[in-house]
Amino acid sequence: MDKIISGIENNPIFTRRSVRKYEDRKIEKEKLDRIIRAAMQAPSSGNEQPWEFLVVQDKETLKKVSEASKYVQFADKAGAVILVMSNDKFLKYDGDYWQQDLSAATQNILLQAVIEGLGGVWMGVAPDEEMMNYLADLFQLTEGITPFSLVSMGYMESEEDNRYVDRFNESRVHHEKWTK
Repeated sequence: MDKIISGIENNPIFTRRSVRKYEDRKIEKEKLDRIIRAAMQAPSSGNEQPWEFLVVQDKETLKKVSEASKYVQFADKAGAVILVMSNDKFLKYDGDYWQQDLSAATQNILLQAVIEGLGGVWMGVAPDEEMMNYLADLFQLTEGITPFSLVSMGYMESEEDNRYVDRFNESRVHHEKWTK
């Protein structure tokens, strides 16, 4: 058990933080490819894999992305932004399980970014209709392609941005029945 606990400080699940300040530096294609591969390894309901990914590195386009909402204004400083989208043609089941699938893919993007030495932040898009429509128009998305999330990433201004902070709270863990 001690061996596992001592490894927490280097595990990307525990060191990942929301990073919004980046060096002015482009991210290598090989790193972005591994990040997208990691996204596609996410579990999905019925193995639908309903995702599509749009990688943006062009500074002019990043500037336009940063205008989608006051919550994404820093996106223009990123080395890359990935738009995670759902594609209706892959949906086989009733219900909105694609949202869970794309959440898992988005989390994998963030974790792989840490492994690649990058910082990143998840920027929610769905269900904000205004933001969804803005991005659909900006990228001329066809019908059936739904913007879900944006992940901005880049080389961190400070290596301290991705560091272990213990968030464990035993009072929120319940066994066998609900307890107050």
